[in-house]
Amino acid sequence: MKKNYSIAFVFLLFFQLLISQELILKKGIVLDSLSVGEGSGETYALYLPSDFAMTKKWPVLFVFDMDGKGKQALSMFKNAAEKEGYVLASPNHINDTISLSENMLRTSRTIERVVQVLPVHNSRIFVAGFSNGGRFANVTPYFLKNIKGIISCGASLMNPEMLGSKNRFHFIGIVGNEDFNYTELLKLRKILHRMKFQNQLLVFEGGQEWPNNDLLQTALTRFNLSDMAKGIVLKDSVYVQKAYNKDLRRFSVLRGQLKLLIAEKVLDEMLSVYRLHLNTDSLKGLKKGLRKERLYRTLKRNENAALFKESLLKEDYIYYLDEDVLSYNYNNLGWWNYQMSELDKFIQGGNTAEKAMGHRLFGFVNALIEDNIDLIKSEKQVDEEALLFLNMLKTITEPTDFDPYLEVISLAAKNEDFGTAIFYLEEALKKGFKDKEKLYTVEHTALLRITPEFNKVVEKYLKDARYEIIEE
Repeated sequence: MKKNYSIAFVFLLFFQLLISQELILKKGIVLDSLSVGEGSGETYALYLPSDFAMTKKWPVLFVFDMDGKGKQALSMFKNAAEKEGYVLASPNHINDTISLSENMLRTSRTIERVVQVLPVHNSRIFVAGFSNGGRFANVTPYFLKNIKGIISCGASLMNPEMLGSKNRFHFIGIVGNEDFNYTELLKLRKILHRMKFQNQLLVFEGGQEWPNNDLLQTALTRFNLSDMAKGIVLKDSVYVQKAYNKDLRRFSVLRGQLKLLIAEKVLDEMLSVYRLHLNTDSLKGLKKGLRKERLYRTLKRNENAALFKESLLKEDYIYYLDEDVLSYNYNNLGWWNYQMSELDKFIQGGNTAEKAMGHRLFGFVNALIEDNIDLIKSEKQVDEEALLFLNMLKTITEPTDFDPYLEVISLAAKNEDFGTAIFYLEEALKKGFKDKEKLYTVEHTALLRITPEFNKVVEKYLKDARYEIIEE
């Protein structure tokens, strides 16, 4: 009996060695569809730096994509991980269609698998994500142990009130100044400072989009510098100085481009990070000089005014949307159309602060509508009238997204309101919708599709209708 156990142990050890050797042989590329465990049916994507070796402990960054596209998510961090020496991993079977608890269980199994087969530094396990993936990353420390840091791209914490002394972590937010999450991350930064959570906020010019490789690398550098200051890894003075010089160059470039508010934020983060490693008196001098500049003071006043105006407009949008959905107030669609034209004026204007505000508010309104649509769809008894209103509204706030047009066509046809369906069909085609096959498979439109009116509109914009038009 003992002999059988020994053979089994040797076989298991040999199997683990084979796994490790296989991973070592594929360094520098993103591996996909690696099994989480026998019988689970779950897979994950993995990236090992070119200099990966089993003889040392490695930091690992788990990147989340809520569409289950692990390989795609890792490709965004690949260059940064290669330069900073991080292993990357991403579960392929998490998504927004299953419960948070189930997503956490699947994530936990992926983490356990990676820790099992690789020499992971247990004090250097981090998570990251963009948008919905970022929001998921932000809640992992509440459910999973040993998460030491978060890189949240374009997403704030879902519930800052849950922060406490038992689940402390290093938070790094990365956001564009035109992203509607920008103001939320500014508020979160103050909360984290007040609660003495280690945190940084990296800001770039742009909207809700993936940050560039340079900023992603900067975020990983921040984790490295923090771990050096804590004594988790050996301090490397050359590495510290190189990182400092790189940040200083970024500040100088931004200042030269007259992007003084973002330049100030770079200085703030540098003071936070490097005070534990270097003398930062020169940085304090740069910040003092920056704040004395007339252009800086003008830009700061404009931004403060825009942020105040933005907060008032957000309150209006939240209030009126709630009222309109409850009362199915189709008459107020004209007011919403006017509001979007006003935001467009901000974007086209010469005030850079209001331009950024306009972009943020467009994003905010669309996110607000999408949240309401998701909420209604999640109810046992779906309020189709409210769903119809919200999709009509979405065609105003985001006119080049064609899914809401198709939703309106479907819901209107279901209620035999063919006039409304035909109107939104033509509006979609005017805006450039060209997918005829999709058009002829819209749910609840079987009767609508064979009407002369429907096919006339299709023939007018797409040249060839599926059904013959017979004039009486």
